[in-house]
This record gives sequence, structure tokens and C-alpha cells, in this order.
Amino acid sequence: MASLFETSVELPVSRAEAFAWHARPGALERLVPPWDDVRVISRTGGIEDGDRVELGLPFGPIQLRWLAEHRDRIEGRSFTDVQLRGPFRRWVHTHAFEDRDQDRCLLTDRIEYQLPLGALGRLAGGGAVRRMLPRMFGYRHRVTFEDLCLYRRFRDQPRLRVAITGASGLVGAPLAAMLTTGGHEVVRLVRRVARDDTEVSWSPQAGVEDLGRLDGIDAVVHLAGENVADGRWTQTKMKRIRDSRVEGTRHLVRTLTAMKQPPKIFIGASAIGFYGNRGSDWLDEGAPAGTGFLAEVGRAWESAAAPMEQVGARVVNARIGVVLTPSGGLLRRVLMPARFGIASVFGAGTQYISWIAIDDLLGALTQALLDPTLRGPVNMTAPAPASQRDFARTLGNVLRRPAMGRIPAWPLRAVAGDLATEVLLPSIRVRPERLLAAGYRFRTPELESALRYLLGREEKAP
Repeated sequence: MASLFETSVELPVSRAEAFAWHARPGALERLVPPWDDVRVISRTGGIEDGDRVELGLPFGPIQLRWLAEHRDRIEGRSFTDVQLRGPFRRWVHTHAFEDRDQDRCLLTDRIEYQLPLGALGRLAGGGAVRRMLPRMFGYRHRVTFEDLCLYRRFRDQPRLRVAITGASGLVGAPLAAMLTTGGHEVVRLVRRVARDDTEVSWSPQAGVEDLGRLDGIDAVVHLAGENVADGRWTQTKMKRIRDSRVEGTRHLVRTLTAMKQPPKIFIGASAIGFYGNRGSDWLDEGAPAGTGFLAEVGRAWESAAAPMEQVGARVVNARIGVVLTPSGGLLRRVLMPARFGIASVFGAGTQYISWIAIDDLLGALTQALLDPTLRGPVNMTAPAPASQRDFARTLGNVLRRPAMGRIPAWPLRAVAGDLATEVLLPSIRVRPERLLAAGYRFRTPELESALRYLLGREEKAP
């Protein structure tokens, strides 16, 4: 016996625009909830009839495979995904688009599904599926709505051809998906032999050697850099951190400025480490650089991008805060202990974490690309930093777990050395003054709303 789930959302664009968003590359990646850890294994085409996608679904220690085929496409109106192989006995998902007026439409997702093993399957898994579907589609609809709202603001702007370094990373991969669903073309700068026309080889030691491959590039988003929080900081590690950012940027910029028509926009990923340990002081983009290794790297990193201005490019130094996503970084590291009631509080716990949810970072980077008023340093953090202690308590509240435990500063310094001093213990309280002045609307400006959104724990549907 098949079950039926149906849910709808009103979107701030016509059905043709909403349909086009779903048909572009990157739509599936934008719609997969971050807490699911789903992986695209292979795909053929997009959403034309007969196109297929295979997904890897985590299930305890193993990974299930889900193969789906697109069928019954009616341009601008509907398309259907049918499971060919996967965890359900039957799964038919129809996406239907209906105009409300010229600037609004209704998207309805209708899923007919049947669990395996008959009555036993319904008894064992029926409740879990009924809880999962509203959670998943609540997230999908919110992402679709918010992405379309952002692009609606810039609908009269020309679409861009954007080159991205670090395009397979924690930020680069979802940024590429967000840009392509918005109608932009993305070229990935990769540190290996390019596989096709969507990739260009580059090296942090030499930049881009075949500049002809970058002809027609409008903008560059430079995200590549050594992970600062991965492993103890030896002298070799610190050299890699500095060189990957400063020398990598210098060589990339050197080759870009040598082009006959250099890109008109350059966004370089700096970091709030630029400000150093500043206690409870509020820090906007006018605050001076701090002291310490990361502050010195930040100054040199931003200076390495400056020659782009000499060839007429608009340069944005994206001072990025602690990026929150269960896919990696801080949140992924603290999530498992938090589920057992163990708080990740370092030192006194009063030091500020200037965080930003991944989708707001993607939105801020997209606005930096499209908004000609943004240039120079731009703080990319949420407007409400939290102390480490409040971060741990809020995460515990979202997970419905206590938040117990604290690691004093001295054993952290003894074990982690400069990593503790520069990353785990500083207090950096940042305000995103220029983003707010430019009219950027944060999707999740408060910590609790961000964690509920990222972990699928929202108290009610958006």
C-alpha cells in the first residue's frame, strides 16, 4: 500500500523562473539537507526525460545507493523523479509549478512512496519516514525561497562567468552550486590536470599557466588555503598556512593581471583572524589589524590581492568568520560530543565566536559578486556573535542535551601550542557593518535559529 506526502511553498518568482532554477546544474546540491551527508556518485544530464542521478546515502556504517530517473518533464510546469534502485519499494516524486501572478508561483512536491517488506516495513520505518519528509522538504523549500529572493534583488544584473579556487572545499563546492542555479557560469580552478572545459589548472606556486583558458572570466573568487584547524601547528604547518594564502594569492594575482582583459571582480577569502584577540571590543571593517600569526597572515593575504585594483578590478577582502555547517569545520567537530552532553568550551568560555551559517556566507559572497558598492574589507559574520559558553549551551538546547564540561586554557596550550593560542582561545567580536549597510538580509541572524536550520531541528515549519 503506497503512502502519499504533499507539501507546497509560494515562491517570489514566476513558475518559469522557478522551473529554470531547478533545471540548472547545482540544484540538487542546493536542496540536499546538510545534516544528511548525501553524496552524488554519478549523474547523466539534468532533468530531461531519461536523465539519471545516483546518490550515496549514509545508513549507519554502510552507504546505501539510490538511483533515480527523471521522467514526464513538461517545460516550465512539472517533472518527476522515479526511484529505479534504492531503499524504498516505490518512490515517485512530482515537482509541479503553478503561477500565482507574474511574480509569484506555487511549488508543490508530491511524493508517493512504499516501504519494503509490507506491513513489517511500515511498522519498522513508517514513523521515521513520516518525520523525515516534513523536515527535509521544509529545508528544501526554505533554501529555494531564500535563494530566489536573493537573485530577485539582482535580477537585472548580467550573469557572470566566475572562476573559483578551492571549488571542491567546504565553501567552494556549495558556492559553485548556488551560482550555477542562479544562472552564472562557474569555472573551477583545480590543482591537477583539468578534466573538461569547466576546469582550469592552476598552482599556488605558479598561478595559471594557460591564461587563454580564462578568456571571458568576469570574476574570481579565491578560497584556496591550508586548513588552519587541522593538526598541531609546527613550523612547517605554519609555513604552509602562510604560503598557501599569501604566496598562492600573489601568484594567482600576478597571472590574472597579465591577462589582456583581467577579471573586473576579485573576491579574496581573508578571515577575522586579521583582528587578533580583542576581548569584548566590537570590530567593524574600520578596526585596525591585531597582533599574532593569523593577524600578520591576514594583512599579507589582503595586500597580495591589491594589484588587482591597479588593473581596474573591484577587490573585496572577505573577512570570513567561523563557518557553521554539519558538513565540516567547527560544528562537525563538536556535534558528536554535544550529542552526549559534552560541551566544547575552551578556557574561560567568555571569548566570542564570530560565526556565520554556511548559506549566509554563500549569500554574502554572491552579493559581493553582484553588488558594485561592496569593495575592500567586508566582514562576513552573523550580526550576533556568541561566547563559547553560550554557543555550547545553545547547541545543547537545540539537541535537547545538557552542555557539561570545560577544558582549561593551560592543557590546551600544552597540547595544541600555537593552535590553541591563535584559534581556540582568542575572542573576536565582529560586526558585519558593510554587509548590513548594503542591505544584505541574513537568513539566520541568531545562533539558535542557525543551528536549528542547519541540523533540521526547527520547532515549526518556515
